[in-house]
Amino acid sequence: MINILLEGYDIDAPWLYDELKKYMQPTHRVVVIAFSFRDSKAKSLADWNCLYSKSNGRFYEGIVSGFTAYGISEENVSFINYFTDTKESAKEKIENADILYFLGGLPDRMMDRIKEFDLKDVLMKHKGIVMGYSAGAVIQLAEYHLSPDDDYPEFKYYEGLPYLNDFYLEVHYEGKDAQKAAIQKVLEERKKTVYATAIMKGAILVDNGIIKLLGDVEEYN
Repeated sequence: MINILLEGYDIDAPWLYDELKKYMQPTHRVVVIAFSFRDSKAKSLADWNCLYSKSNGRFYEGIVSGFTAYGISEENVSFINYFTDTKESAKEKIENADILYFLGGLPDRMMDRIKEFDLKDVLMKHKGIVMGYSAGAVIQLAEYHLSPDDDYPEFKYYEGLPYLNDFYLEVHYEGKDAQKAAIQKVLEERKKTVYATAIMKGAILVDNGIIKLLGDVEEYN
C-alpha cells in the first residue's frame, strides 16, 4: 500500500510532481471521499454541490485538475456524495478505485460519516494508493492529535483509520507555540516520532512501510 499525506490539494505542485508520478498512473480510477465538510457549510445537497459538484462546486476544479495533471481523465474521478450516495453505492465506488482521496476539513466529522456509511472495513481492505491533505492526511493514522486552532480549541487525540501507526503528524506547521507544545505532549505521552509538515510545503509518502519525507518536513523524536 502507498500512503500519501499532504498539506493541500495542489497535488501537482513542482516539488511533489516528480515523486508522485512514479505512483499515479493515467489508468487509475480515483474516488474522492468528500466527508470532511463542516456541518454549517453543507446542510443540504445544494450546499454540498456548491462545494464539490462539477457544475458549480468551488473546490471541484482544483481537486480534479490535480489528477488530470498526471494523465488521469476527469471521467475516472468520482466523488462520494454524502447526500445522494447510499452505503452500497459508496462501497462500490471504493472497491472499484485505485486511489482513495480524503479531503481537508474536519477529520473527526469525516470519521463520523465513514462510520455512518459503514465504510471502515472496505476502506481498510484497499490495497492501492491512499492519499489526502490536511484532515485527509491525519485520518490515515490509527490515532492522531490536533493542536489548538479555530476549529479545535483544545489539544486532543482522535481515532483515525489504522493504515499507519508508527508516527504522529502535525499539519500546517508554522512553529507556533501551541504547535510546539502539542508536539512535545505527543512525544512525552506516546513515545513516537512526530513529523511536522510546513504549511503548503511538506508531505510524507509511505511506500509499504518505508517513509519518505517530501519538501519541508521536520522530524521530532
